[in-house]
Amino acid sequence: MIVADPDPDLASLVGLRTVKGGHYAELRGTAARLSRVMTALEGISKALVQTAEGPEALVVAVVETVRDHLGAEWVLFALADGQLGETTPRHLIASGDGAIMAFEGARTAVQPTELPDPVLNRLNDVLRGERDVLNGPIVSDHHIHVPVELDGRVVGGLSAWTAAERDVDPADLPVLRILAGQATVAMVNAVLFAEANSRAAELAERNEELLRTQRELSAAQRTALLGRERSRIARELHDSVGQSVMSAGLQMELCRPAVSGPAVEHLDKAVRLTRDAMAQLRNAIYTLADARTPAPSIAETLDELCALHMPSRTRTSVAVRGRPRELPGEIQHAVLRIAGESLFNAAVHSDATQVTVTFGYSGDRVTLHVDDDGGGDPDELRRMLRSARAGDRDAAQHRGLANMASRAEELGGSFRIRRSRLGGVRVATDLPTAGHPDAEERTP
Repeated sequence: MIVADPDPDLASLVGLRTVKGGHYAELRGTAARLSRVMTALEGISKALVQTAEGPEALVVAVVETVRDHLGAEWVLFALADGQLGETTPRHLIASGDGAIMAFEGARTAVQPTELPDPVLNRLNDVLRGERDVLNGPIVSDHHIHVPVELDGRVVGGLSAWTAAERDVDPADLPVLRILAGQATVAMVNAVLFAEANSRAAELAERNEELLRTQRELSAAQRTALLGRERSRIARELHDSVGQSVMSAGLQMELCRPAVSGPAVEHLDKAVRLTRDAMAQLRNAIYTLADARTPAPSIAETLDELCALHMPSRTRTSVAVRGRPRELPGEIQHAVLRIAGESLFNAAVHSDATQVTVTFGYSGDRVTLHVDDDGGGDPDELRRMLRSARAGDRDAAQHRGLANMASRAEELGGSFRIRRSRLGGVRVATDLPTAGHPDAEERTP
């Protein structure tokens, strides 16, 4: 059984057989210095996390760490003129009472009113780049200075002055060296961080400008396509319908001498109606040719295409499904051209009373369905499509079907003709948007 010594001596406490009183005092001094160093290292770590807050917050943290570590009455951090470019602040001064001062370039510092001569002289020496001050450390009983270095060159200095009761310890020199070196690197990092944030903000602004330009370009493309459709319809009205109406009126005028009795009144009425129809036709042609209103969206463009191609007695509706996004120009152009051709076919060939247009966004694809309740036969239309693509002269009037199919396939998509749930024909187009320029998803 081990019995504890009721009066343990110093040797048993420190684990040594022979300990002199001076050794114990030295041990206590070493422990105190170690404690101060650990506290300083903790201050260094706290200072370094200020990098994201900007250079000024970082330098404030450094001079406060030095002041607290040394119990200093004055601490000075300064960069030599011409070093580290536009990095700010160029200098900071911490006093023992907790004040942070600077003559310029620091938002959180106050203007110094009175500085001790050693502090002011050291500031001037560092700013001017005096070699005797910058190139090496200075250690005395109540003063310590270390150069601030970056990539092997001296760019400034870190100095501190302690009170009479606090002597500078040799262990303080490496602590200040660490703080000075880390402060310089962290200041450069803080500047780079600020520049990166500025560049990111600039890129975000440029990206927003690009998005606006893309939206304007898409609207311009839709407007141009509608303009071409209006011009084509106006030309057809003028060159075919207009000429037919004018010829009919002329024939009635030529028949007037050969008509007598009650038929004259009917003939005159027919001539007036023909002239009225010609005037209305001219107005319609002028309206089509003069329209310049931009179409803000695909949905509104599809609505306009319905109004352009379908007779007023035909009910039309447009639906857009999925999350809208800006489309590559060639995809948007193909969608609108296929929609226009499908509507034209439904108006001319199907005798439909109802037409629906459904446009959908789905992942990296878009779909277009044009349905009608007319009398078209999907099997017959598919046969005509095959004949037109094979170059059959008898199917030349159905080149529109072949053109639509080619547009879709050239863009990596598909074109199908099916039976519609409305009872007539469905023209279904599926186009990929991935892999085309400017195909990223964006909300317009």
